[in-house]
Amino acid sequence: MWIYLLFAFVVLPTYVPVAVWALEPPGRRRTAMLPFIALGAIVSVVLLATMVHGPVTAALGNYHVSYGTGLHAGFGIVVAYMVATCGSLLFSGFRIVLIFGLVNLVAVAVLAHLAITGFASLWCAWAAITSGAIAAHVRFSQGSTPRPWSWSRRSLRHST
Repeated sequence: MWIYLLFAFVVLPTYVPVAVWALEPPGRRRTAMLPFIALGAIVSVVLLATMVHGPVTAALGNYHVSYGTGLHAGFGIVVAYMVATCGSLLFSGFRIVLIFGLVNLVAVAVLAHLAITGFASLWCAWAAITSGAIAAHVRFSQGSTPRPWSWSRRSLRHST
């Protein structure tokens, strides 16, 4: 449980925006992602401190595991977590990364609606599915690299 929560609560909120930042070529979009990295780092520190001070619990729910950390501002930290992890995706210059970010936002809403108490386990199950999709794309893309795009009318009409 601790290894899972350390990865989900401490590593991912910072790792995801850093990974998206690393994909971007230098420029405005990359610079715009820095606040998401900072927010992710803050979320990571808050969740780590909460876990260290405990108690950390896990209980079997309906189709999910419900994790508890005793965090009093849980809703606020969940929102900050989602902004850090999904926000950087939305600022990407790569269309596929942006679409991935939009799909993640829809997934967040659906998962929160299904079971807010099991959000952490459902979110990580979703992350495992999307990680598999990303791995398959990388494996079978045969070396093609995505091209950055902009919000111009032309880019919205023509697919890259």
